[in-house]
Formats: sequence, C-alpha cells, structure tokens
Amino acid sequence: MSSSARKHFANLASEVHHVLALWAAACAEHTLHLFEDQYPEDPRPRLALVALRAWVRGEQTMTQCRTAAFAAHAAARVATNPAAVAAARAAGQAAATAHTYAHAPHAAAYAAKAAAQAVAPVQGAATRENERAWQRRQLPGDLHAIGFPRKTSPSAEAR
Repeated sequence: MSSSARKHFANLASEVHHVLALWAAACAEHTLHLFEDQYPEDPRPRLALVALRAWVRGEQTMTQCRTAAFAAHAAARVATNPAAVAAARAAGQAAATAHTYAHAPHAAAYAAKAAAQAVAPVQGAATRENERAWQRRQLPGDLHAIGFPRKTSPSAEAR
C-alpha cells in the first residue's frame, strides 16, 4: 500500500474522530424519522446511532458499531420507501464512522438524500441544499474539508 493510501485510511486523533462521529450521528438522526415513520417496528437504524454514541463514550467497541452499521444497512435493504432507505443508510454510515472517520461524509450525504426524497421532486434540490446547510452549521468549520469533501458517494448524492 502506498504511503498516500495509508494516509487516506489512517484515523485522526481520537477527539477529532469523535467529533466527526457525533456529527455523523446528528446528520443521520435529523432524517431518521423518515425511516421510523414508515417502519416503526424496526429499531436497527436507531440502534446503530445508539451504538455509535456509546462507542464515543468508550462503552462499545468499534466491532460492535460495525455490526450495528451492518444491521442498519440490512434495514435499508428491506425498506421500499426511497427516503426511508436513504435514512437507514445514513444511520449505517454514521455507525461505521467508528471504524474510520471517512464514513462521516457519507452519513451526511445519505441524510441529505433522504430529505430530498421525502418531498416532491420539484422541491428535492432545495430540500437537499437546506439539509446540507443545516449539516454545515453542525460541524466546526475547521472540519468542513473532511465532512464535505469535493466528492462523496455517487449513490448517496444521486437522486
């Protein structure tokens, strides 16, 4: 593995990693109701966020968060409502932030996608931008380059 590839996958200082994890959780939770309203009996995306916050407090391992992330993604796979699918994926990506901070921007992108898919198509772009603006306000400015890289997951950003 090249040194640039190692640098890309290296985790940040734990306090910065924790800030990004909590931000990813906040972004996912902001649209989680779009999943929970459609699938009130499925707690997996919510439990993924609970696991991530417990990891930040030192009460869960990264492996436990990864398992919770996989469960949130499994919930997304069985959901049929597009906004609910994206909201569950946001929770899964947020929980995966315990593994590496690089998942945090994907949690935010999926949350924005969920918000956009919950409204009429003509309102989607504006709703997505409003969600992204809210997300920017939640993250310290010195971390915007990490939280809002030039390119995030195409599947998360696509409508």
